[in-house]
Amino acid sequence: MAFQTEFPFTLPKGYVDPKGNLHREGVMRLATARDEILPLQDYRVQQNRAYLVLILLSRVIVKLGTVEMINPNIIENMFSADLAYLQEFYRRINEDGSAKLKTSCPSCGHNYELDLGTDLGES
Repeated sequence: MAFQTEFPFTLPKGYVDPKGNLHREGVMRLATARDEILPLQDYRVQQNRAYLVLILLSRVIVKLGTVEMINPNIIENMFSADLAYLQEFYRRINEDGSAKLKTSCPSCGHNYELDLGTDLGES
């Protein structure tokens, strides 16, 4: 089995581009040390630490619908639910190496895996 470095996801709401097109499907790659270090040198992060996540996500999202170039401006214009989703997705794939979460049904106790990349993004 090959080592997985890219993970598909579906945004809960979706990014609406300036032309009004909705983009929900995307791919995020694992972060490198460089991805986490370089944004710290960015003046926007030095002025406002909260900007770090915007730059970091723009570096690791390799695909978002038909958007040609992912940059911090794209991430800035996402709905807050999508930003929260992407932050959790980033944490899960980079810390756990998987977008899957083992859980169980509170009613029946059945154990199953929830794929954060696709299952949570459904409307």
